[in-house]
Amino acid sequence: MKVIALIPAAGMGKRMGAGINKQYLFLSGVPIVARTIAVFEASPLVDEIYVITPAAEIPFCQEQIVTAHRFAKVRTIVPGGAERQHSVLNGLRAVTDASEDDVVLIHDGVRPFITPDIIEKAIETAQSSDGALVAVPAKDTIKVVENSLIRETPPRETIWQAQTPQAFRYGIIRTAHEKAEEEQFLGTDDSSLVERLGGKVRVVMGDYRNIKITTPEDLVLAEAFLSAGGRDRE
Repeated sequence: MKVIALIPAAGMGKRMGAGINKQYLFLSGVPIVARTIAVFEASPLVDEIYVITPAAEIPFCQEQIVTAHRFAKVRTIVPGGAERQHSVLNGLRAVTDASEDDVVLIHDGVRPFITPDIIEKAIETAQSSDGALVAVPAKDTIKVVENSLIRETPPRETIWQAQTPQAFRYGIIRTAHEKAEEEQFLGTDDSSLVERLGGKVRVVMGDYRNIKITTPEDLVLAEAFLSAGGRDRE
C-alpha cells in the first residue's frame, strides 16, 4: 500500500487582503505552505506528495517552495481548477500509478499545525472504512438560520467542525470526484462527495490548533501558537 498526500494550495486568499496568495505568506520566517508540506515530507508513512497551485504560480512554487526547502517527496505541482473541488480532482488525475487501495490524504495547504499522530490515525481509519474525516467537536451552539430567522438548533453534541486531512482509498475518492464532476455537483469538502454515494466516513479526533489560516486574525493566532512553543518546522 502506498500513501499519497494531495496538498491543495490554489486559493486566492481574498479574505487575507495581503497582496499575495495566503499560502505564500510567511509564518515566523517560513512560507505557510512550506510548513504544511514539511509535516508530510517528514512522515515515514507518506510516500508521495502532490502540490496543487494556480497554473501561473507553478514555477514560483517549484523554485521558492519545493526546491528551496528540498522537498524530495513532491512528485509534481499540479495546476488547480476554478474551485477547490476541481483542484483536488486535477490532483487525483495526476496520480497515474495508484492502485485502488492506496490511501490518499487531502490536506489544506494553509493548515500547517497538523500533527504526525493525526496523519497516522487518518491513514489507519481510511484503510478500514470508506474514509476518514479529521474533525473536532463544536464548542459553540450552532443555529440553522434562514432569512435571518432561526429554524433549528441542532444538539451541540452531534455537531463537529471538519478539518483536514481527509483520507480515502484512491478508488473510492477518485470515483466520488468523477461522479460529482459528471453530475456537476459541488460539495463543501471531499467527504461530502463520498457520503452522497452512500459511503461511510468515520471521524478522527482532530486538534483545535489545526486551524486553516484564511484571515489576518488567523495569522496572528498561528504566530501565537509558535511563540507559545508550537512546532518549528524551518
